[in-house]
Amino acid sequence: MPLGFVVFGLLVVSGVPHNPDGQPLTLDQALVNINQTTDPGLRYYAAWWLGKMRVSQPAAIEALLLALEDETDRSPDGGYPLRRNAARALGKIGQGYDSVVPALLGCLACDDYYVRETAAQALESLGVSSAVPVLASLLEGGVAAAVQVEGKPHLVQPYNAILEALGTLGNDDLVATIAPFLDHEVPQVRNAAARAMYQITGDAQYAERLVKVLDHEQLQLRRAALMDLGAVGYLAGAGAIANTLAENSMKLIALKGVLEHQIKVENETAQDICGLSADSRRVMELMDSLL
Repeated sequence: MPLGFVVFGLLVVSGVPHNPDGQPLTLDQALVNINQTTDPGLRYYAAWWLGKMRVSQPAAIEALLLALEDETDRSPDGGYPLRRNAARALGKIGQGYDSVVPALLGCLACDDYYVRETAAQALESLGVSSAVPVLASLLEGGVAAAVQVEGKPHLVQPYNAILEALGTLGNDDLVATIAPFLDHEVPQVRNAAARAMYQITGDAQYAERLVKVLDHEQLQLRRAALMDLGAVGYLAGAGAIANTLAENSMKLIALKGVLEHQIKVENETAQDICGLSADSRRVMELMDSLL
């Protein structure tokens, strides 16, 4: 079947969920799909669709909150795929709903590593600063406790997501908690800690750690550092981003983040800006050079 495949009874063509009859999903059908319990595949993709389409109607929120409690859709390793998609969707559309935050906080205690990871990311996306104490509690035991689960491809906690969320939501009270993870044996954890420390302290030494990763021999780590530098908007790293041995598309995404951050800073520090600053124009020139 060109351009598509069948997953859990749901036809997906070119990444767009379709109903079994081949028609694209509508809001009404997505709500029907996520609320039925016969076909877990229909529920899974309906949750994805509601988040993708930014459907923030109360009926969608209610259905996604119910999906967060689902016990039927289990992966071979015992995880909860539907819960993961529901948490991810709520991170995109749950702003303003009082019931969403407690539900996502509850997900941080789920025995599914990936549900905890997605919940941390969702809370970060929603800007829930009240989640900081719970997120910080997942770092208890420090680096010594941050070990790999036997027989699993991950650590005991989703440290990357937790550290990144704390960097976005927290303050310098967290420095002593986060700093030890700068020396974790896993490079991705070290990068997440550096990103968080830069966001909290504004100290360029931590962003420069990420800049150094742009020269790493592993492409995966270079890509991750690009996204981290774009996420924190590190202007001094713009040149290094443009020269990284990675796909231009990813470098453009990172530079877009730097540019957006720089324009925001300029707007906050000047009442009347006549055109772009020299720094913003330089970033745009770097982006042009990649096109």
